[in-house]
Amino acid sequence: MKKTFVLDTNVLLHDPQAITRFEDNTVVIPIEVVEEIDRFKRDSSEKGRNARQASRLLDELRVRGNLSEGVEINAEHHGLLKVVFCRSETLAQLPPELKSGNGDNNILAVALEQRLHDVMGNQPPVVLVTKDTNLRIKADAVGLIAQDYSTDKVAIADLYPGFSEWMVPTAQIDQLHHEGTLDLDELPPRLPPQPLLLPNEGVTLVDSSHPQHTLLARTDGAARGLRPLQKASRIKLGRVSPRNREQTFALDLLLDPAISLVTLVGKAGTGKTLLALAAGLHQVADDHLYDRLLVTRPVIPLGKDIGFLPGDLGEKMGPWMQPIIDNLDYLLAAEEGSTGSLRSSRGPRSNWSDLKGMGLLEVEAITYIRGRSIPRQYMVVDEAQNLTPHEVKTIVTRVGEGTKIVFTGDPYQIDNPYVDADSNGLTWLVERFKGQRLAGHVTLLKGERSPLAELAANLL
Repeated sequence: MKKTFVLDTNVLLHDPQAITRFEDNTVVIPIEVVEEIDRFKRDSSEKGRNARQASRLLDELRVRGNLSEGVEINAEHHGLLKVVFCRSETLAQLPPELKSGNGDNNILAVALEQRLHDVMGNQPPVVLVTKDTNLRIKADAVGLIAQDYSTDKVAIADLYPGFSEWMVPTAQIDQLHHEGTLDLDELPPRLPPQPLLLPNEGVTLVDSSHPQHTLLARTDGAARGLRPLQKASRIKLGRVSPRNREQTFALDLLLDPAISLVTLVGKAGTGKTLLALAAGLHQVADDHLYDRLLVTRPVIPLGKDIGFLPGDLGEKMGPWMQPIIDNLDYLLAAEEGSTGSLRSSRGPRSNWSDLKGMGLLEVEAITYIRGRSIPRQYMVVDEAQNLTPHEVKTIVTRVGEGTKIVFTGDPYQIDNPYVDADSNGLTWLVERFKGQRLAGHVTLLKGERSPLAELAANLL
C-alpha cells in the first residue's frame, strides 16, 4: 500500500537526497522545514552543505510543476513531492501543550492534516519521519505513526564479524598447512548451513576428529580458496604480538599490502589502535612500504569541553592525540624488541617528536582533510565511531595510490550527539565494503588491556 511520508528537517540535514528514497510513495515537506533549511544553508559545517544540497534539489523539482499540488520525483517509481503549509485550524486541534507554534509543533500539525485526508479516505496512511526522538514521542501521543529515518542504518547486532568457523577433516587441515592453499569447493558443507564466505574473511578450521586441533586461515580476494595465517606470527612488532584469534586475523589484514582498507571494531581495550599503529610503524620504518604514518581522529570531547586551545595546529591537536602518544610510548619503549631504528628512552614526548622529525609520522585534523590527495601513506583514523557516513566517505575518497587506511572504533562509545551505534560512519563503512576484494574487517571481542579494564567493559 502506498503511504504519505512527512519529513522533518533533520532528515534532510542528515541525507539531502532523502526525498528520492521513498520509491512510489508521496513525500510531504512542511513549509516549516523549508524555512529551517534556509537558516542552516549559511552554516559552514556538514549540515550547511546538506541544507544547500536539499534546497537545490527542491528547486530542481520545482520546475516540473506546482509543489503545492505535487510533482513527480522520478520517472522510475512515480513518487510525488508536495510542499504544504501548516493551517491554523489544524494547529488548533493539537493539545494545549503543543499549540505554541514552534517548528516541531507545526510539522506535527501538517502530519495531522495529512492524516485527516487519510481518515476521509482520500489519501494513503501517513507516517512522520524524523530523527528527533522527542518528536516521535509527541507524534505517538497525538496518534500519529512516527518512524526514524533508517535508510543508512546498520543494526549493530547484525554487524558482519569478519570471521567464522568451519568443521573439516584432519586431512584438509594438513593439506592447507603443508601446501599453503585449499580450494573452498573441496571443503564439506558447513552445518548448520551458513552464508557463503566473503573475500578476506578469517576462518577458524576445526578438526572434526580432534576439536582442540585448529588452524587459522583467510579467504583470498575472490573468496575461492583459503590460505593459512603465517605472516602475523613471523613478523616481530616490538612488544606487540596477537593475544587471541581475532587479533591474529586483524594483524594479518593490517600487514597485507594488497588490502587497502581495514576496519577494526571492538570494545575498549581490545587492542584496535595498538595493533594498527604497530603494523603501521613496522611497514613504514622497517619494510618501507609506505612513506609516512598519518594519524587522525575526530575532535569531539568526552563531557564538557575545556574551550579553545592555544598554539599552532600541532599544539592544538596534542591533547586530542594523547591516546596515540600513549600507544606509541608503549611501542617504542627502550626494551629488547623495540622497533628497529625507532628505539628511544627519552619518554613519550621525545618519541613523538622524533617520529615527526624523521618524517615518519604526521598528525592531520579531519577538519582540513577535504581536497587533499594522500598517496603512499599508512593512515589510521582512530575513534571513527564518532564520524558520520558523509565524513567517512570524504576521508576514504582522499586516499591516493599506494595508501592503506585503517578505521578503528567502538560503536558503543559514541560522543557525537548526531550519530548512534546504528547510524555512525564506522558501522556504515563496514556494511558497504563487506565482500570487497580491497577491504577487510574484524570485530575484536576480548579485551587485553588489563583484567580490570575487561571487567569494566563487560559490567559497566
